[in-house]
Amino acid sequence: MQNQAIFLMGPTAVGKTALAMQLAQRLPIDIISVDSAMVYRGLDIGTGKPSNAELAQFPHRLIDICDPLQPYSVAQFCADANYAMQQIWQQQRIPLLVGGTMLYFKALQFGLAPLPAADATLRQHLSAEAQQFGWPHLHARLQKLDPETAARLAPHDAQRIQRALEINIISGKTLNDFFTQQHETTLNYEIKSFALLPKDRAVLHTTIAQRFMKMLEAGLLDEVTALRQRNDLNPELPAIRCVGYRQAWDYLDGNCDYETMCERAIAATRQLAKRQFTWLRTWPNITKLDNSSKNILDTIMKSVLDSSNN
Repeated sequence: MQNQAIFLMGPTAVGKTALAMQLAQRLPIDIISVDSAMVYRGLDIGTGKPSNAELAQFPHRLIDICDPLQPYSVAQFCADANYAMQQIWQQQRIPLLVGGTMLYFKALQFGLAPLPAADATLRQHLSAEAQQFGWPHLHARLQKLDPETAARLAPHDAQRIQRALEINIISGKTLNDFFTQQHETTLNYEIKSFALLPKDRAVLHTTIAQRFMKMLEAGLLDEVTALRQRNDLNPELPAIRCVGYRQAWDYLDGNCDYETMCERAIAATRQLAKRQFTWLRTWPNITKLDNSSKNILDTIMKSVLDSSNN
């Protein structure tokens, strides 16, 4: 099993975390979270973090490692994940990387693209344009220049829309152009990639709606209120722009009513799932698993153990 790694990917609310913990009961596995929201402390309910009891039984690396005031980059993730994987291998165990932040998986497996450096003047110009016309306007602009990247981004994902436009304007190339220049990581490990997918997307949409309502019942608005009371956080920070938190913050600002907040949060989560599907559609060498199947554990274990015996 030395230097194997398991990637367990899939859209939000499909059951990845529960499956990871089941696998950890049957294989010598240590779990690494691949989630750009779970890295932040204080963002617990809305990110669907495992409970304290679950984390005590099944520790997850790269959860609660960052303050919401501090943006966490894909480069930081790659460094942290690589370090964690090396530690796990040294203990003769298997890293299980589980989550839905597909860009993190992509960068970890294929390396970081040689992207152009940020341009402060251009960034300021794009921010001013967004302030005047709104981020959906810039998203529509990106759709014309780089439709593939635009399809993966929400119309209000300010940070990523800005960066994608910046890259295109500076270089004349799309993000995918840079991705095609990437090479697989030089780390010597064998990746077993699995995508946990719903048999019926309509069922997933229902699950997403039900899950958000349960988050509200569990105290999501209290959680966001506590973040607001810090006074050093604002809606433009990547942590606060996370799905669910952005809409709850907007509601607490008095910009929409409760029902509208719920509708927007559920719609944004469904859009997130759609973008995750887009990533997975062309992912190389991936085994797709039906999340309603009773044989998921056996399928993954057979794949891992077969490789160990070769």
